Amino acid sequence: QVQFVESGGGLVQPGGSLRLSCVPSGTIFGLYAMGWYRRTPGKERRLVARIGNNNNPISVDSVKGRFTISRDDAKNTLYLDMNSLKPEDTAVYYCNRYPADRNYWGQGTQVTVSS
Repeated sequence: QVQFVESGGGLVQPGGSLRLSCVPSGTIFGLYAMGWYRRTPGKERRLVARIGNNNNPISVDSVKGRFTISRDDAKNTLYLDMNSLKPEDTAVYYCNRYPADRNYWGQGTQVTVSS
């Protein structure tokens, strides 16, 4: 069964940066559009950024100019570079295909932005 494994989260101060990584188990994702999603307590999981298999990255307005999604198909890895982090970016971050496939959710990686 395919599942995505996210890593790179942690505790960071406001204004700081993190790089998240995502690696799939059981498949090569080069053929698929991919996305990063996040969920905060009490809220539904929401798309943060997505990228097609032709490398056209798109970010939602709340993170535009701060977050950058990228992919390295040779390494079978998806990235999310997060800069100028804000407390409201605190969430569990997940990667998945875009649109998301409910069967492929991994455990996610916790990002906490706090002083």
